Amino acid sequence: MDLRLLLIASLSAVLGGSWAQQEGSICIKANAQSCGDCIQVAETCGWCSDESARCDDLESLKKRNCNVTKIENPRGHITVNKNKPVTNRKKDGAEKLKPEQITQIQPQKLTLTLRSGEPQTFELKFKRAEDYPIDLYYLMDLSFSMKDDLENVKNLGTDLMREMQEITSDFRIGFGSFVEKTVMPYISTTPARLSNPCTGNQNCTSPFSYKNVLKLTENGDEFNRLVSQQQISGNLDSPEGGFDAIMQVAVCEKHIGWRNVTRLLVFSTDAGFHFAGDGKLGGIVLPNDGKCHLENNAYTMSHYYSLSSEVILENGRLPEGVSINYKSICKNGVEGTGENGRKCSNISIGDEVSFKISIESQKCPSHGKSEVIKIKPLGFTEEVEVVLNFICDCQCAAEGQPNSDVCHNGTFECGACKCNEGRIGRLCECSKDEVRTEDLDANCRKDNGTDICSNNGDCVCGTCECKKRENPAEVYSGKYCECDNFNCDRSNNKLCGGHGRCECRKCICDANYTGSACDCSLDTSTCLAKNGQICNGRGTCDCGNCKCTNPKFQGPTCEICPTCPGVCTEHKDCVQCRAFDAGEKKDTCKQECNYFELKMVKDREKLPQPTDQSFPLTHCKERDANDCWFYYTFAIRNDTKEVYVVENLECPAGPDIIPIVAGVVAGIVLIGLALLLIWKLLMIIHDRREFAKFEKEKMNAKWDTGENPIYKSAVTTVVNPKYEGK
Repeated sequence: MDLRLLLIASLSAVLGGSWAQQEGSICIKANAQSCGDCIQVAETCGWCSDESARCDDLESLKKRNCNVTKIENPRGHITVNKNKPVTNRKKDGAEKLKPEQITQIQPQKLTLTLRSGEPQTFELKFKRAEDYPIDLYYLMDLSFSMKDDLENVKNLGTDLMREMQEITSDFRIGFGSFVEKTVMPYISTTPARLSNPCTGNQNCTSPFSYKNVLKLTENGDEFNRLVSQQQISGNLDSPEGGFDAIMQVAVCEKHIGWRNVTRLLVFSTDAGFHFAGDGKLGGIVLPNDGKCHLENNAYTMSHYYSLSSEVILENGRLPEGVSINYKSICKNGVEGTGENGRKCSNISIGDEVSFKISIESQKCPSHGKSEVIKIKPLGFTEEVEVVLNFICDCQCAAEGQPNSDVCHNGTFECGACKCNEGRIGRLCECSKDEVRTEDLDANCRKDNGTDICSNNGDCVCGTCECKKRENPAEVYSGKYCECDNFNCDRSNNKLCGGHGRCECRKCICDANYTGSACDCSLDTSTCLAKNGQICNGRGTCDCGNCKCTNPKFQGPTCEICPTCPGVCTEHKDCVQCRAFDAGEKKDTCKQECNYFELKMVKDREKLPQPTDQSFPLTHCKERDANDCWFYYTFAIRNDTKEVYVVENLECPAGPDIIPIVAGVVAGIVLIGLALLLIWKLLMIIHDRREFAKFEKEKMNAKWDTGENPIYKSAVTTVVNPKYEGK
């Protein structure tokens, strides 16, 4: 059976979103009217208490030359009031400490001074002290289904007590048992079955709901004796009344004898529990009231094991607007955040873990008083007391001047008027009773609209007071704050293109500029082509840029025509027909090609060169139908087109047949000889390899000199029997 010690605790977490990372303009947008209101907006906001009293982020206040001594920026801090170290105690130590003398959590008391939006973080250490007092209560299921396990369960209780005595010297153990609710249909209510609920020859004890057999005691022998005497009982259904027993063990502290030390409950059973509502089958309609109902150590209202555990922190009720965030640093440097930040697992006796706890307030409580919250590991009596003080106003507020001449019925503090009850206005000059608020607001709505001061200001005494911007150069203006000087059209990321000024959301352009963003220049110098014409005569100059009338022309001054033929290609046919009486326009040359003056030159060196001319000149090289090249130049001088042509064509020479034939024949002969030589070489190599192979086999041959078994001599010898050797 898996028995576990749970060191349970919980620390509720709320995402502590800080406004510190938001833009500084949030300070201005809040439109805080006093220093106290300003510091509640965000922890990055500060209040300048000089004559320009305003709320802004700290960097902006410094840039606007607010005297550093006039910037109100109170900060929160932490004070540790009680910081007793955790106890380092050994089981075999000579000194024996009482439970109240042992410290497992550090520190014990802190005071946090909180400013809205600024979290304060402190470290909490927890160490499970060695030889810490432990109370263990053993709760055993004695229903009939436990019959085959009863001896094991009895031995388990004994072994459990022995093992716990090895862990701590201050150990107490108690014992209880349970069976089932003592009503039908959970048990049989006949007298015979009440006396012995088991069948056959089984001798069982009468059924009961829960009994506190042994109060917590240090007497281990008594525990062993009582556990060994337990007998099985019986019931009719499979689920058991274990939850009733657990409830009584938890709430009957005096009967059980619980101390304010570590409390363990070991629960042994082989069946499930009754669920809520199951009691209705037996006429039990009232739910468990969570109170102790033990008389003579018996329940009258019936009609796990490892010191390696999980530590979870819990905290008490949080004041309104206060949140907690936590981060755990567990064994081996394992860190947890979010839901895992409040707990550490696999914590054994003697292990030390820590938690970083951040507490943040999002607003000042209405009463403005201190609050106290407590943080503790669930299941332990030790706790950390955290006192929360709130920064609700600035230090300069204490120097305020009530009924100041500057303010009408108000207090002049931190450079601004703080109006008395019933007064409004920047200088508290208006009374709420003099005019209805609806009438005041009506005077601040443009064209009977719904927006007060165009949502860019506050209606004070029937007059719009426009909000101030983070950038002092940007201002709202107008009777209804409907105008500003920063929301005009932009060009190249510049307001009014950098060529005008913004007035009431419209650009007033400088001279030579027009357009909604002053991005249209009236200067035409950027449209002049090299020939002095605007856009080469092929377009118009619009806002300093050429717009070509013919879409085939492109470029800054309409000088490029990607789809147009080149000068050389354009005049090739006319040059060819007039100079050489050839080409595609040979028959229509006189009609189509009289638009230029033709001049013939002897060679290419006589052609005009670009360096010699003060007018555009193009050199051309074209091929005719016979693959002959002809060269010419095309130029326009004083509106006259001139063409210079080299009178001799450059034609490619014909091929020399004899060298070609001789070369082909020689090549064939050489290739044939080369092939013969290669074949001869291969044959020589092959023959040499075969001869070498033959010689090798000849040397390796071994001739058998013995007599041939099938050999028969050609000589036949016949012996004369009469011959006696004489």
